[in-house]
Amino acid sequence: MSKVKLTQGDEACALAAIDAGCRFFGGYPITPASDIAEFMSLLLPKIEGKFIQMEDEIASMASVIGASLAGVKSMTATSGPGFSLKQENLGFAIVTEVPTVIANVQRGGPSTGLPTLPSQSDMMQARWGTHGDHEIIAIVPNSVKEVYYETIRAFNLSEKLRTPVILLMDEVIGHLSENFERPDLHTLKIINREKTTKSPEEYFPYDEKEGLVPPLVPFGEGYRYHVTGLIHDKTGFPSTHEDQVFKLMTRLKDKILKNRDIIDKYEIIKEGNEKIGVFAYGSTARTMIEAKNRLKEQGINIAVMRPITMWPFPGNALNEFSKGIDKIIVAELNYGQIVDEVIRYADKNVNIIPLNKYTGRLISPQEIIDKVMEV
Repeated sequence: MSKVKLTQGDEACALAAIDAGCRFFGGYPITPASDIAEFMSLLLPKIEGKFIQMEDEIASMASVIGASLAGVKSMTATSGPGFSLKQENLGFAIVTEVPTVIANVQRGGPSTGLPTLPSQSDMMQARWGTHGDHEIIAIVPNSVKEVYYETIRAFNLSEKLRTPVILLMDEVIGHLSENFERPDLHTLKIINREKTTKSPEEYFPYDEKEGLVPPLVPFGEGYRYHVTGLIHDKTGFPSTHEDQVFKLMTRLKDKILKNRDIIDKYEIIKEGNEKIGVFAYGSTARTMIEAKNRLKEQGINIAVMRPITMWPFPGNALNEFSKGIDKIIVAELNYGQIVDEVIRYADKNVNIIPLNKYTGRLISPQEIIDKVMEV
């Protein structure tokens, strides 16, 4: 009997979370991410997991941090207004180094905006939404299959690096239904957080001598330690000593930037003789590929690049992609949030041309084709 099933993007996210070992979901209903919560509410009780609907998105983010500190892989899901409410606790999870996954199924904004229509307008919020200097990992899938595997990768990166990871879908990807075959669990690589071999007296949760990612022991296993959103020393207690501040902030940065080999992911299609390139992500990348195929039928070749990991931004890969190209069209469902990053990293001889739509409607393949022919 075939295991292929018509699967929605939000459903694939929930299935992947379960397969990655997630056993706690704390959330609050919000279109178009409510489906993830609904699927998790059905799946988790069957495997002795816990689902809880909190009173709001602030509490939802707090609940997954608490569950993770207790040793349980945890997840929440939301959309734009809820993502805004999560930002303070997201910063808390970053500085306290608590693994968790946050799915943001983007919709039109600002404020309540366009609840049922797609947008890609939370890209910079994912990077800089919470205050203070910090690094973040954000992943942008563009198919049901990719939602599944990238959700698992989000959990793996979160556990390995002790950090929150953001899964940035848009409404189209969240509600898209495609044939999908759920893999056997034994074929998946699942990473669990490292634990210590030290005694409770010898263990420090933020000890830089343990490397970029010190082991995290769950509360309730005989280890007592302090967790605070203040800058802290190796014990977890607050410290304003300049040397300690420098060491902690540098380690938080380096554990992301020095692990780019396992974080960075992108797709490039380039033969080497194209003079026009297109850069797009999420649902917009699907129309980019269709436009490329239609243009090829007309004898016109364009190069395309699609980031799968958006943050940290794949600047070196983009620079290499841009070499030999005269113009790069950057297609986005927003005013133009990522185009400045493309300008920043692309070869300085390349003309960067934005193609934006922010009306809750997709950029069509024909609109990309028209822009290619125009330039």
